[in-house]
Amino acid sequence: MINIYQLQTYLTVINEGSMTAAADKLFLTQPAISQQIRALEEGLGVELLVRGIRQIKPTVQGEVLLESAKKIFMLVQQAEISVSMLSHKKEGELRVGTINSVGLHLMSGSLSRFLKLNPKVRMKLEYGKIEELVEHFNNEQLDVLITPDLEKEYGLKLNQFEKRVIQREEMWFVGSGKEIETPASISVKDITSQPTVSFKGEYYKFDQSLTEKLAQAGTILNPVFESSNVGTLKRVIETGLGWGFLPAHSVRKQVKLGRLMRIPVLDFDYKLDLNFYSHPAVKNKDLVDFFFKSVQNQDK
Repeated sequence: MINIYQLQTYLTVINEGSMTAAADKLFLTQPAISQQIRALEEGLGVELLVRGIRQIKPTVQGEVLLESAKKIFMLVQQAEISVSMLSHKKEGELRVGTINSVGLHLMSGSLSRFLKLNPKVRMKLEYGKIEELVEHFNNEQLDVLITPDLEKEYGLKLNQFEKRVIQREEMWFVGSGKEIETPASISVKDITSQPTVSFKGEYYKFDQSLTEKLAQAGTILNPVFESSNVGTLKRVIETGLGWGFLPAHSVRKQVKLGRLMRIPVLDFDYKLDLNFYSHPAVKNKDLVDFFFKSVQNQDK
């Protein structure tokens, strides 16, 4: 039987990259961490970690356990939030701004759950261009801003703000799951070997980084279809018209279902933080904090 504390230790070891770092995180000794991992492995009858390297990595069996562990602890966190919300009903208005791709695919589930648990909350959700959202936040027309990192991705700054990371985001290169000859991986120079579609208008730094990488490889992207609407692009890729980069949170479900196929680009890897910005002295701070937890711990 899996012990929940052993499972938490295992998850921490993977996240921190070593047993020593996990021990510091959990305020335990390194031998205590090792003992819990050994007990977990003996209980399951498999090896979970690849040892003998600088950074610990999971085995194939460890990867399976890791995915399950993440879901278990996410459900626990969601249960805690739901119970807490039921015990402390919130009232008031919450004004949230975000870009289209994040709002449609990251926030829909958390919004409905949050409002169901807080029926007296009035929610206003604004989609817009990033510059407009920043202006509205600075003018205190928005309580919360949910976007990729403003400074790193757009070179923009807010006047006064509190920043919290929701999750680490990736840009995935995806093709149709129906295509039999889709390669298992490619390099940047191979991106233009087939028709491409392009996601434009929301991730400025990514666009710049990809253009520079393509130039280094001696190629130029000439998409057959271009849009700022992620939903449209997903459907276009599924039909086999072309392949291209999309935010991971927007295509994760389709990749799991086999409708899209993720194709690792071996020499180009782009990650960024999705952040939750709020005003430090916002009047409805408890409401804002509850909403952050709801967004952060949604089922991805």
